[in-house]
Amino acid sequence: MSPDGEGGFGEAKAGGAKPAEPSHAGHRDRLRERFNAAGDAAVADYELLELILFRAIPRRDVKPLAKAMIARFGSFAETIAARPERLREIAGLGESAITDLKIVEAAARRLTKGAVKARRTLGSWTEVLDYCRTAMAFSDREEFRILFLDKRNMLIGDEVQGRGTVDHTPVYPREVVRRALELGSTALVLVHNHPSGDPTPSTADIRMTHEIIAIAKPMGIAVHDHLIVGKHGHSSLKALKFI
Repeated sequence: MSPDGEGGFGEAKAGGAKPAEPSHAGHRDRLRERFNAAGDAAVADYELLELILFRAIPRRDVKPLAKAMIARFGSFAETIAARPERLREIAGLGESAITDLKIVEAAARRLTKGAVKARRTLGSWTEVLDYCRTAMAFSDREEFRILFLDKRNMLIGDEVQGRGTVDHTPVYPREVVRRALELGSTALVLVHNHPSGDPTPSTADIRMTHEIIAIAKPMGIAVHDHLIVGKHGHSSLKALKFI
């Protein structure tokens, strides 16, 4: 007997005969061909997940596993964004597959971050929201991120200042301003996520934003906006006229 990917074994036939090709092999070829011919629009979430799992689990039908993961986490994006400890709860999903999923997540973040950095001014950053949603919207814990800008509104820093629970992240306004001064930043975009999916700002969100503005303004640092992202959309405190 010889190992058969993660979670399975294949047995050679007597006399050293080559084992029959598994029934799912043709499915893999067809799915790859469809993806190559028509792109991601031609495949469902679970099928895109299958394409990733093919590499780490080469000799097993991964369609049931992919469908179970989508059912568990809700979507492709939420699956690749799931923390490793949650992914390990999925029966049949080994460490190699989990690593591949986290590589895909990291690649998505790098791509959107690169697009943001390529923009020259905040007003032309149509990718900013896409980047923030990719980086944070599907996390199951709150994160508070700051985009630090220079006087030309070019990005000079992008840092996660805090990670919290499902509904709270501690934020220290004086530390935010201190870090801006260290980087020589003259403007900020504040961003955090709501794991509930509802991006509606809370009273605490608005109050914290005003506290940061009050400390930053005398230092010559502007707060351009505070974005809240969630699985079901986003909100802008500036657009809502809270700042």
